[in-house]
Amino acid sequence: MKTTLLTCGKLSHTYLIEGVEFYVSKMKHYCSIEIYELNLKKGQAFEDEKSQRQAESDLFLAKLKPTDFVVLLDEKGKQMSSVLFADYLQKQMNAGRSHIVFCIGGSFGFSEKLYARADQSLSFSQLTFNHQMFRLIFLEQLYRAHSILKNEPYHHG
Repeated sequence: MKTTLLTCGKLSHTYLIEGVEFYVSKMKHYCSIEIYELNLKKGQAFEDEKSQRQAESDLFLAKLKPTDFVVLLDEKGKQMSSVLFADYLQKQMNAGRSHIVFCIGGSFGFSEKLYARADQSLSFSQLTFNHQMFRLIFLEQLYRAHSILKNEPYHHG
């Protein structure tokens, strides 16, 4: 199953860049993964949070294909443990999904239009993380899920 991660903004800290590269390289034997950083135009001004949320969501919508299975990584989404997330991925593979797209929004979340397009919303914690930190957390959990599915020792190491 091909996996894509769409995210707002660039990584700005070396430790996060190195962490993301580490988990992406470890996942190569589990799945194909691509990461796209979606960025608003520099200096673009917004009247309010809603207009920024809409502009960012439009960038996501422009990257999505009608056949993509879209999962918003969102504080309002369904929470699950690492094992349940692994089961969730297995169910998507069993359902014959060829491409799953995970989306990490900006600081104001997603627009209603993007929520309507999404197939699922998941939350990884009741805590709030910035989008840069969460990118690393998500990739670690994606790697962990694949290692659980392969019954490898990482989850218990």
